[in-house]
Amino acid sequence: MAVKKALIIRHVPYEGVAGYRQPIEDAGYEVDRIDVTDPLFSSLDLREPDLLIMMGGPMGVYEQDRYPWIGCQLRRLAHRLEAERPTLGVCFGAQMMAAALGAHVYEGPVKEVGFHPIAVHDHAKDSPLRHLENVPILHWHGDTFTRPDRVELLASSHIYDHQAFRRGNNILAVQFHAEMGEDPRFDAWISQWPESVLEAGGDEASLRAAHDALGPSAVHAGRKMIAEWLETLN
Repeated sequence: MAVKKALIIRHVPYEGVAGYRQPIEDAGYEVDRIDVTDPLFSSLDLREPDLLIMMGGPMGVYEQDRYPWIGCQLRRLAHRLEAERPTLGVCFGAQMMAAALGAHVYEGPVKEVGFHPIAVHDHAKDSPLRHLENVPILHWHGDTFTRPDRVELLASSHIYDHQAFRRGNNILAVQFHAEMGEDPRFDAWISQWPESVLEAGGDEASLRAAHDALGPSAVHAGRKMIAEWLETLN
């Protein structure tokens, strides 16, 4: 029996798959990872992995002049999504998926940073996102996107309407970070972007306290979401 391959695209070293690794490995995937700075990245056929996971990053999809790899990645990602190959995008990864599907990604009016729940839409109560209902999860972004064509919006927050979408069973994009809550790289997030915490009206001490108190339950719910989604893949 052939081993299923999962490829994680990491846009910055401190944004890895974190808590999602366990359900991916439990589902039988052999997990590999590549950074966008790797010279081999530009030559990869993104249609090949059985599962593609794109994580977050501080850049914007619209910063292609500053990050030339974004345009290259978008073109190859569009081919994968057109083929409906199993793909998960988290935060910037979700924004890349939206852009590859023709949506407009832009800087939002406010930063969304901190732990709070999402509202799963009524029509999505039977989706894997139901595991996140009423669970405070980590948000850390300032960009948002218009609704791509032919997708189902799954959830919103009190700050941004577009928190998650899917197209069929194989394509899932989430703006939030239900993978984070037990990973020590959270310290690097605060060190790298302290201004984002302040811009969102928070402070470092309160965010660290929320992470310690709410992180484990958020990751537990996130793992259940990913495990169920993987079971539905075509």
